[in-house]
Amino acid sequence: MIRVSSPVAVTAVLCVAEMASMAGFLSFAALVPTFIEAWSLSNTDAGWINGIFYAGYLCAVPVLVSLTDRVPPRRVYLFSMALSASSHLAFALFAEGFWTAMLFRTLAGIGLAGTYMPGLKLLTDYLYGTEHSRALAFYTTSFGVGSSMSFVIAGEMSVAHGWASAFGVAAAGPALAIVLVMAFLPGKDPIPQESPDTHLLDFRPVLRCRPAMAYVLGYTAHNFELFAFRAWLVAFLVFARDFDPAGGPHWSATTLAAAVNLIGVPASILGNEVAKRCGRHATILAMMVASSVLGCLLGFSVGWPFWMVVGFCLIYAVAIAGDSAALTAGVVGVAPEGYRGATMAVHSSIGFIGAFLGPLAVGVALDLTGGGQSAWSWGIAFAAVGLTVALGPLAFQALSRGQRR
Repeated sequence: MIRVSSPVAVTAVLCVAEMASMAGFLSFAALVPTFIEAWSLSNTDAGWINGIFYAGYLCAVPVLVSLTDRVPPRRVYLFSMALSASSHLAFALFAEGFWTAMLFRTLAGIGLAGTYMPGLKLLTDYLYGTEHSRALAFYTTSFGVGSSMSFVIAGEMSVAHGWASAFGVAAAGPALAIVLVMAFLPGKDPIPQESPDTHLLDFRPVLRCRPAMAYVLGYTAHNFELFAFRAWLVAFLVFARDFDPAGGPHWSATTLAAAVNLIGVPASILGNEVAKRCGRHATILAMMVASSVLGCLLGFSVGWPFWMVVGFCLIYAVAIAGDSAALTAGVVGVAPEGYRGATMAVHSSIGFIGAFLGPLAVGVALDLTGGGQSAWSWGIAFAAVGLTVALGPLAFQALSRGQRR
């Protein structure tokens, strides 16, 4: 085993592990049209299966992430990676309809709850005493790289060998992450910070911290939009291509979705750099307002030349991702002393309420407006997302006012 110790090497290991762990993250979203046809699902059913992943996440994250203030984060991380691998494999072997899919995607969401933020906590513990912002930006954007890979893996494996193979291969990602962390991270855990003097699920110190809650509510709005977009992007591109089948790139919808998702990686890193130079609050507010406006227009772009629809999706993805790293770095920076893990738990659990509701809201809106069979239906569905996201800047501005003063 080759142990690493430098901040750059530790960041690299955890970023690569994070990307590997995301192999099954968007497998269902990438194959929504396949499952709607194979299992006779409604758009609302598909929205539930997409959303239940994040419901599992938000139910488990308060316990699993808060636990990292009291036990070594590595233990939580490795256990949860094993759960993620098992849930993807179980989906491949045993999923046969709505209810089994709901079960296995819930377990996958719980696995993510014990890997994403605990991995971030592990990273910040190793970098204790140094500047965290840039390392956090790379870690959070590795989430985007991994999710883009998830689109590609699911699409290509499903075409070649069927949807079950997509989930079977996805199970190898978390397994690889376990190997990377065990083989390359220092054998000794970081020196723990002082443990909180409250019980495990006492989040009152975090909830009383107005600057932290400003980032939490901003993150909730961000997740509502981001995961609604990711969950329905493939289905949207398939529908848009039917209007202009020869007018754009001849890539599969899953490959196009991966490319759109991947553009968020440099956007998030650049957004964090802009936030450091121009002010975090101003940058976050500007990106939220821009993405809200673009979201209200996206669905109505159906009927344009297909290459223009894809270009619009790329611009929208940049606007969505522009505040991602800045929000996470911001909440870590204002966490109450001794409550970094608890602050991340609140950040994730409340934030992923948005991730759960976003995909479901789009599915319901599509069913209420004709089942997504017209530009009007898609326009209303995404406009509902854009209008909801517009509430984020208002909450962020109100709660962060005291911090700016």
